Amino acid sequence: MTRFWIHHALPVLLCALPVAAAVVVFFAVPPGARADYWERVQRSPIDWLILAAGTVLFTAQIWLTWRSLRWKGTNFDERPDRWLENLAQAAEWFPLLGLIGTVAAILQTFGSFKDAANPTPQQIIREYAPAITATGSGLFMALMNILPQWVARVGRDLIRGLAGEANVVPLTPATPDEYRPSSPNAGEPR
Repeated sequence: MTRFWIHHALPVLLCALPVAAAVVVFFAVPPGARADYWERVQRSPIDWLILAAGTVLFTAQIWLTWRSLRWKGTNFDERPDRWLENLAQAAEWFPLLGLIGTVAAILQTFGSFKDAANPTPQQIIREYAPAITATGSGLFMALMNILPQWVARVGRDLIRGLAGEANVVPLTPATPDEYRPSSPNAGEPR
């Protein structure tokens, strides 16, 4: 039974965590804001780009995470690690894409007022609101795309621990007390 959990169930359950987190974050946004967001995204190509690229990247990372969590006899399949790290770093670009979309929409908003002498605050808000969707899209995709690599790291430690492996790497770095300052190998953990 333990073999089933270690080899099959835990990798699938751990890969489901980032997907569940995406769903929870999506539904944590108030319904009115979600509806407004979806209405505005339909007319925003930068949001389409961010959401499409983020979804592809997220799907690839979930697949790689699943592969990296498969226990192969005495170790894990480490071939996906480099790709997971590179794809997690690519997630850093999503907030920047969101900011580019936001700045472009703000410029478009204020450009639309050049003919109007004194726009009302309601006009400004109505025209400015779509600019925020790109920022939201970028932040959401960045958050979702940093989770798979974390799940792979923590999941491996969990699986190693359940498999009874004694040398589980600690999740926290060593404290200064754990080093021997007077030994010839100062700076190495005890």
